[in-house]
Amino acid sequence: MPHDKIIVLDFGSQYAHLIAKRFRLMGFYSEIALPSAPLDAFSGAKGIVFSGGPSSVYEANIPEFNDEILSLDAPILGLCYGHQLLAMKHGGKVERAAVGEFGIARLARKNADGGDCPPSVIFDGIDFPAQVWMSHQDGVVSPPEGFEVIASTKDCPYAALQNRAKKRYSLQCHVEVKDTPDGDRILENFARLACGMEKNWNQDQVLETIVSDIVRVADGVGGPGDGRKRKVLLFLSGGVDSTVAFALLNKALGQDRVLGLHIDNGFMRKDESAVISARYREKGFTNFVVEDASETFLRAVYRETDPQKKRKAIGETFITVRDAVVARLKLDPEEWLLGQGTLYPDIIESGGSKNAHVIKTHHNRVEGIQALIARGLIIEPLKDLYKDEVRSIGKKIGLDDALVFRHPFPGPGLSINVLCSTGDFDRDSFEAARAELAALTDKDATGFSRGRFIALDALPVKSVGVQGDFRTYRFPAVIRFAEPIADHLAKKPTDSPAGGENFPSWDELERASSAITNASKGVNRAILELWVADGAREKLALREGYCDRPRLDQTRAADAIVLEELKDAQWYRKIFQHLTVNLPYAAEAGHCAIVLRPVVSEDVMTARFAHLDEALLGRIARRIAALGFVDAIYYDVTNKPPATFGWE
Repeated sequence: MPHDKIIVLDFGSQYAHLIAKRFRLMGFYSEIALPSAPLDAFSGAKGIVFSGGPSSVYEANIPEFNDEILSLDAPILGLCYGHQLLAMKHGGKVERAAVGEFGIARLARKNADGGDCPPSVIFDGIDFPAQVWMSHQDGVVSPPEGFEVIASTKDCPYAALQNRAKKRYSLQCHVEVKDTPDGDRILENFARLACGMEKNWNQDQVLETIVSDIVRVADGVGGPGDGRKRKVLLFLSGGVDSTVAFALLNKALGQDRVLGLHIDNGFMRKDESAVISARYREKGFTNFVVEDASETFLRAVYRETDPQKKRKAIGETFITVRDAVVARLKLDPEEWLLGQGTLYPDIIESGGSKNAHVIKTHHNRVEGIQALIARGLIIEPLKDLYKDEVRSIGKKIGLDDALVFRHPFPGPGLSINVLCSTGDFDRDSFEAARAELAALTDKDATGFSRGRFIALDALPVKSVGVQGDFRTYRFPAVIRFAEPIADHLAKKPTDSPAGGENFPSWDELERASSAITNASKGVNRAILELWVADGAREKLALREGYCDRPRLDQTRAADAIVLEELKDAQWYRKIFQHLTVNLPYAAEAGHCAIVLRPVVSEDVMTARFAHLDEALLGRIARRIAALGFVDAIYYDVTNKPPATFGWE
């Protein structure tokens, strides 16, 4: 590997590896290291980046940090937690901020007194005010001596600091995500101008490295390290990640050493397994088998309501089914590695780096998988990559768009879109959340015109979120308008612009969603009420409901409508993923509420809710309402953070 490098210290941020990826994509070689690394690990470092993280710098149990790193002559850039750590280590003060920031903020070149800030090389060529992405509850409240303010936001007076003499730069925002549009320019300014580094990395080297690593592990040099050549049995969901991993394994080892195992777990979309099989055969892949294990998986999640336990049960069941297939096909378990299409976000959200918190346990990181990893019997060609990189590699090796640009569909499938409940919930915390939302309504905190906006409320179901690199599990806020949105959409001409007299614009909804989730401790999502069935509103309540065939079939039917309409309207490729979420919230037993969750993202680590064409949204809502078993339809208008893509 190149000698000159940018080293990123991983303090447990969901985005730490994303920083390294950004540098590599721009041509600057970068590596990840622990913040406790000894000084000899920084040989060749032209610059160092301190990542964000879930901890507060003033707590007792924070990631171990080698203070000697601060004695190095290399320039340092701190981001989020790293911004706060640099300030504290140089004598500044960090506390809980008066207002946390989650999502989009505006960075201005003004200091706390409103005066202009001094110049900074990291802002070279950037126009202000600049959009940035925030995810923090703590803040620098007193900068260290020798540091000057180089930017601020409305709620963060010390959003960017520098000490030119010490070559220290820090930002409260996350420049590594695409929702900070000038983020790449800031990182390149740091590498090129602050660190004086020349470009020394080419993206083509990534593919070469992956292929050589596959051969190395399968031929016994890696993996168990016993020198024994092995074949690979790959979990083949049919999604982008496992498909690209399958193609790479075939390219590196040949079809005679690779077997794809597609398991129909009962959680697939409508006709999904048949479509997947046909596409693989069209591409010339014959080395795969399809196993119908739907009854086994349904038994594994029977009457389970805890999202984490449900995910873990599904992950362990994949191993059980895999072992049964291996036995039936008389495959020697010691001769076969288990392959997975794991991506880095799966690992980091599962708490897979030393300082990271668990957001949600992915099926490819349950205990059974971890045991195989410990034995060196897992091969994951894509584990250091993100979705956009995987798609790029898929195109490089000749996969067509139908395979590469399918919406992501993880192993647990629709099971994690079907929320489960015994019918009971934490009424005290629910009423506290409702009271918070009522107070926001009274203060007009949403920014909506009171003539059309009625109120905020909450639904008595909880979902997973990520705020400040922590996992949250909270209620969704409901934004309700005087006229049912679906009725308005039915009246609206196809060519009408977004927003209007009786419908909020998507930008209004995005601002309101951010304001609601930033100000309310009891919620981590905001959803727009599109439609409620006639006579159903007063009867809507949390019902007993589990992940069983009837509710999965409901979800499949609604999901098929959405995907069909997206494709017909040429919107399928415009969004990253759509999730149809089934809530056990209805006017009568056996019915449900449906949440539409289309998101736009590049790498899964951040996302914005999709601003769908209103005529398209109207068609989708009307068709789902006509299914007969849906009592309410909502549209999730929350970005990530503070919400995750799915609700479980």
